[in-house]
Amino acid sequence: MSTGTPSDTPGIGPRPVVARLPRYVAGKPPVEIPGLRSYKLSSNENALDPLPEVLAAIAGQRDINRYPDSLATVLREAVGGFLGVPADDVVAGAGSLGALNQVLAAFAGQNADGSQDEVVYAWRSFEAYPISVGLAGACGIQVPLRPDGTHDLAAMAAAVTPRTRVVLLCTPNNPTGPVLKMAETEAFLAGLPAQVLVVLDEAYLEFVRDPAAADGLGLYHRHPNVVLLRTFSKAHGLAGLRVGYSISHPQVTPYLRAAATPFAVSTVAQHAAVASLAHFGQVVERAQSIVDERGRVVRGLAGLGWDIPEAQGNFVWLPLGGRSAGFAGLAQARALSVRAFDGDGVRVTIGEPEANTRFLELCASYTKEPAGS
Repeated sequence: MSTGTPSDTPGIGPRPVVARLPRYVAGKPPVEIPGLRSYKLSSNENALDPLPEVLAAIAGQRDINRYPDSLATVLREAVGGFLGVPADDVVAGAGSLGALNQVLAAFAGQNADGSQDEVVYAWRSFEAYPISVGLAGACGIQVPLRPDGTHDLAAMAAAVTPRTRVVLLCTPNNPTGPVLKMAETEAFLAGLPAQVLVVLDEAYLEFVRDPAAADGLGLYHRHPNVVLLRTFSKAHGLAGLRVGYSISHPQVTPYLRAAATPFAVSTVAQHAAVASLAHFGQVVERAQSIVDERGRVVRGLAGLGWDIPEAQGNFVWLPLGGRSAGFAGLAQARALSVRAFDGDGVRVTIGEPEANTRFLELCASYTKEPAGS
């Protein structure tokens, strides 16, 4: 009987690009340790339950035997009214990643002559970027971050060529945490060819408190080539429903809709998102409680002598390099799951207060190994 492994099916294989793609590694759940409550700090999830009004909206959905509105009209109108943008400029997607995939499918790939469009992005950044770019058929151009975890916009501008179709900017940057500043982003946009799409991935926008941070909506209003990505997965706590959206101009949106997977955002997800927007004041309060905990963690790390990048998302970044996997193992022994990017660092989600305290205790007891060991 076939086991379904590749060795059982000679001659059947994926496109060559698929074999070269990195694999997306989802945050692992914590191990069970007797006497300790386990906490998952590896996926940047919101540890708080959705709002009661959101749960009521979900419970009120009965027509799940019907396909959802493929244009997500109710959601787009709610987002448009909330943000003061035309509903037609909003395109729904299965999370901000689904919205990104629509951008790439429509604007970057392999051309009829076999040449590849280029997509420029900072690295390390969101680990799905090289996967999505590769699957679209485009060539990813990775530009190293600065040592402080920020985008090197000058180097990114220098990496733009006549083959560049899209530039991805992640702000706050996942996994390192800093935001793009408004002045530097405006200068960067001013120096780019007008036909290059610039995507601002703002998945963690509601946690940003830096007054100098780039204003995505303002940039969208002033620059026809700017596309914003946003999600209900983080601050709104709807990660399991997969609902996000892009905001772009009329010369862009028809192609995003053409590239969208039909019915990708369920009726349940749309109504949950609309309910959450309708009670955004409560979302802000919850996001602020996470920001407050983030501040406690950042101050605690600073007091212990840790030098970390500016944290503007719902996570902190420990630049541990080759010691990352070892640190994650120590966290697992304390019933904490964290996300190690071996060779680079460890991302730790701001979770429940007890989890954050336990993480700080681990950092207090952690002894860095000698360099090069």
